[in-house]
Amino acid sequence: MRATDRPRPTARKAKGGIKPGLGAAGKGLDWLNLFVANIQTGFGPFISVYLTTQAWTQTEIGLALSVGTITAMASQLPAGALVDAIPNKRAVAFFSILAFTVSALLLGLWPVPLGVYSAQILHGFSSCTLGPVLATFSMAIAGSAALGLRLGRNARFLSIGNGLGAVLMGACGYLLGERAVFFLTAALTVPALAALRPLAAAETGRRPLPVKVPTPSEQPNLRRLLGDRRLIAFAACAALFTFANAPMLPLAASALTKLAPDQATILVASSIVLPQLIVAIFSPSFGALAERRGRRLVLLLGFAAVPLRGLLLAVTANPVIMVLIQALDGIAAASFGVMVPLVVSDIAGRSGHFNLSLGVVGFFIGIGATLSTTAAGWLSDRYGIPAAFAGLALTGLAATGFVWAAVPETRS
Repeated sequence: MRATDRPRPTARKAKGGIKPGLGAAGKGLDWLNLFVANIQTGFGPFISVYLTTQAWTQTEIGLALSVGTITAMASQLPAGALVDAIPNKRAVAFFSILAFTVSALLLGLWPVPLGVYSAQILHGFSSCTLGPVLATFSMAIAGSAALGLRLGRNARFLSIGNGLGAVLMGACGYLLGERAVFFLTAALTVPALAALRPLAAAETGRRPLPVKVPTPSEQPNLRRLLGDRRLIAFAACAALFTFANAPMLPLAASALTKLAPDQATILVASSIVLPQLIVAIFSPSFGALAERRGRRLVLLLGFAAVPLRGLLLAVTANPVIMVLIQALDGIAAASFGVMVPLVVSDIAGRSGHFNLSLGVVGFFIGIGATLSTTAAGWLSDRYGIPAAFAGLALTGLAATGFVWAAVPETRS
């Protein structure tokens, strides 16, 4: 590869080290992460509440949510390949966000099965195209030297956006009704679209934003890339991590409801907000640590938080302590959110198949999330909630051991 062909980092030196691209494009990416998180909040638990008010049964609601989950799983690989193939990543982001607008309006205006299923399918696919685009923006803006810091900053703004979105939409639903939540979600896509404009500052002339795609002679064989032991091992670890981590908050919410029914709402809300605060505080530090000390250390810190959390929840019956234990969820989420795109970038960032590789990991994560809720529910029904936490802790311990044994250091 010629020197002129290499991606040019836009990160700038400062007294404290390397800044993760804090020019106009970097700030635009901050706002984009914030508003994307706001939007995604509207497609979370609010759908179940809204459909319940529309006289949907729990079975019908579960089917609607499954349509979205299955769509997201099935879309990981084709969406990643599509993002790799389209040079103009801002256009991909524009139409992905516009699809969120349509999805939210469908839910608000047409809460019948066809409308809800269509909204879930559209949202599931668009989420799979927008996520890789955000990672590609980060690579182009920060450069390889500051990518970890940039991803940590992304996670901070996503976490802040999730918290603000939950407050805004909760207040909107309480004051104006559940249907209004989806009109607010659609309205929040407007500032998200506006946040795309500063990203043009990262373009060179009229060339598209992403880092240069290698020529055919420079590209590794796609089959060889997807068979890379590092990528497959990391994807398997990600699936185990998600399998162990995803059901813990729902199980904790059920346990809190049984232990303190009168304070359940505030306790569950605190269990959601506390990890978001931890993510916002620690994500940039984890990104910086990954650049200084390597990826494995940060991965092991995040993965180890999962079995510790499961073990503590299994032996605790104090509601307040159970809420405080959720801080470990923030540690795990901060590590995982930064490390997934960073490790995939190390493996496939210069291959021309970065987003497809990210889709492979996302597909494994989807498998872990889909299987885990059913397995944890069965364990809880048959042996009790503490036993379910213990089982998830063992799975988390296995995931941590797998990272130690099978995932090498990928930082060059």
